[in-house]
Amino acid sequence: MKIPVPDEILPAHRLGHVHLVGIGGAGLSAIARLMHQAGLTVSGSDAHDSAVVRALREEGITVHVGHDAAHLAGVDTVVATTAAREDNPEIVAAQERGLRLWPRSAGLQSMLLGRRVVAVAGTHGKTTTTAMLTVALQEAGLDPTFAIGAEVASLGTNARLGSSDIAVVEADESDGAFLVYTPEIAVVTNVDADHLDHWGTPEAYAAAFARFVAGAASGAVVNTDDPGAAALVADGAGIEGAGFAEGASVRGRDLALAGGRTSFRVEVGEVDLGRVELAVPGRHYAEDALLALAAGLGLGAEPADLIRGLARHQGAKRRMEAIGEAGGVRVYDSYAHHPSEIRGDLEAARSLVGEQGRLVVCFQPHLVSRTRIFADQMGRELAAADEVVVLDVYLAREEADPEVTGALVAAAVPLPADRVCFVAERPDARAALDAALDTVLERARPGDLVLTLGAGDVTTLAPRLVAALAERGDGAR
Repeated sequence: MKIPVPDEILPAHRLGHVHLVGIGGAGLSAIARLMHQAGLTVSGSDAHDSAVVRALREEGITVHVGHDAAHLAGVDTVVATTAAREDNPEIVAAQERGLRLWPRSAGLQSMLLGRRVVAVAGTHGKTTTTAMLTVALQEAGLDPTFAIGAEVASLGTNARLGSSDIAVVEADESDGAFLVYTPEIAVVTNVDADHLDHWGTPEAYAAAFARFVAGAASGAVVNTDDPGAAALVADGAGIEGAGFAEGASVRGRDLALAGGRTSFRVEVGEVDLGRVELAVPGRHYAEDALLALAAGLGLGAEPADLIRGLARHQGAKRRMEAIGEAGGVRVYDSYAHHPSEIRGDLEAARSLVGEQGRLVVCFQPHLVSRTRIFADQMGRELAAADEVVVLDVYLAREEADPEVTGALVAAAVPLPADRVCFVAERPDARAALDAALDTVLERARPGDLVLTLGAGDVTTLAPRLVAALAERGDGAR
């Protein structure tokens, strides 16, 4: 459901009792945490119980499982996820009672007022870049407020109210939320057409990023290694480039990928700042780190502190996350769901597998609209694996289309037919996941790396795979 942004966004302390519909999601749970830590009365609801819901309750926030108009007793402001439907009883009740009804972007902006904001946007990599910058600034003693689209291992959470006037936030472009924020520094990881169900055309999508960087009070930092982001440098003043490309203001050199780690040297002009060592694998993570370093320098942090902080970053949940190992098989999980993200994570996975093992990927397409546009590209990128298992489309906020299924992706994988399997939809989601689990187990053997891939419930397979591999008894550990 699209909820309009209000003409005036009040500071959070004037919102009264705030209730968040969809509080278990990454975006709203972050807002709930910040508001609760700021002393507001906060409650929320979610369709399902989850680890996030339970964690929020432990932190002192009232969270209901299921949606009911009765949950709005005493509420002044309702902040809702874009995934909420128009007939959601809490949305209906908020409208009938004339309560303040805001989208998540307005809720977060209410917490950012009066702070020096670094907003990190991009089609891919914004979660990792936001997390890297937050950890680096902490190492520099700047203690920022932060709101990130995933749990971050080295931070222990996805949001926290800091003691300084700096705020670092992940700025989502999927519904235009990033245009609501008022950053001092805008960061763009890449511009690679996506969410065309909202934007309509690649040109409109790119134009939104141009508006985003134009709204930054002190300028922007963009990834010069990405053509879409690099185009912003030519289009606007006050935009600095970071990357490995010639001409980048903050430039990486001598990239090395080995043993699940990434390292590179970094230069600013003619000055060599030293070598950056990352505990996460992949060139795309090096690009993210360069952006984080550039933004941190823009805030006045010391280079050595930032470099030490980047080394502390241990990854974010569902971003090439190591889940476990059993039976000689390593299992990783990733949120990647766009062709470019798939390419980056399979490249990183290859560096982890080495020359002896195989890469087995279980992929779940996300959204009918995205699959309709990108099925062929998804299939081509998945060919970097040795074995591919494809689930049906995770619908999220859309209705099913019998013409757009995971079979389109599987058919587009240019591998021998016996190395690609499509697991068709079952009467219930659990049955489909069970079938995918069995299929992956049939294919995985000692020395392999299994990667579950996608933004849907495929993530639940990874821990089940580790348990099943251990039970199979091939030298589990």
